[in-house]
Amino acid sequence: MIEAVDVTKRFGEKIALDHVQMLIGDGEIYGLIGSNGSGKSTLMRLFSGIYAPENGTVRMDGVPVFDRAWIKEKIAYVGDTPFFFPYATVKEMARFYRKMFPRFDNRLYQSLLEVFPLDYKARISAMSKGKQRQAALITAIAASPKYLLLDEAFDGLDPVARKTLKNILIDRAETCAMTTVIASHNLSELEFLCDHAGLLHEGKLIFSDSVEHLKGQLHKVQAVFRQVPEKPAFADLKLLKIERSGSLLQMIVRGDEADIMRKIERLSPIFSECVEPSLEEILMYELEGSGYDAGTLSY
Repeated sequence: MIEAVDVTKRFGEKIALDHVQMLIGDGEIYGLIGSNGSGKSTLMRLFSGIYAPENGTVRMDGVPVFDRAWIKEKIAYVGDTPFFFPYATVKEMARFYRKMFPRFDNRLYQSLLEVFPLDYKARISAMSKGKQRQAALITAIAASPKYLLLDEAFDGLDPVARKTLKNILIDRAETCAMTTVIASHNLSELEFLCDHAGLLHEGKLIFSDSVEHLKGQLHKVQAVFRQVPEKPAFADLKLLKIERSGSLLQMIVRGDEADIMRKIERLSPIFSECVEPSLEEILMYELEGSGYDAGTLSY
């Protein structure tokens, strides 16, 4: 289990993270979402023990991470710019990981080399951006970490490699209860992969919840009326947004879907339907509902 308890991190006068509270369970695939500068990478480096917070604490398995080498043996971190030794090959980096991670799985390493077909004797620095990320992923996953931290995991990967990585992460979560945290601003990559998601904005955690619960509480309703009701007719709905185009109303409503549709049907629409919003739409509306300007969140 990963816990961030009232975590604050500053860089000079800038507050990168502001009293963040977060709980990530074992075996979860967690999407940490936010625009550039929101604090995602800072939080990931706190999780990995690279940074220490000014206030609060980051714990894994109930133990503070910073300056605890035996806890870090359970953590593999792939940053937004993966680290390699100068002139190192995949084979040489694997040799280093074997020394650092007691649970390094050689059989898994060999199978990953087949899944991501790299020349393990070639210098990583001479590879493309996508191949470099594949090299980092191979060694990190083969380390058999309990916690895998990926900053912009899909950056530079082609569609086949992206799908392959998703399948591997799901398999490791199911077979080994490996917890994966993926920091990204690419919501489409995370929507059908993550169990839980958290939104960071300007160093604050706007929310952290299961994707299923998020989608179950926010609904996009479309309804056509012969005579469009006045706005007071919708007073018993928790409307976040309503737009009209002729006789068509499009609404974003919070609450139970069946209850929402019952209330809509009482208004005698010609046609009505409830459409599941995308993860991006959910995050935008949650941001607006929290009093933030969603226009500042660029994906």
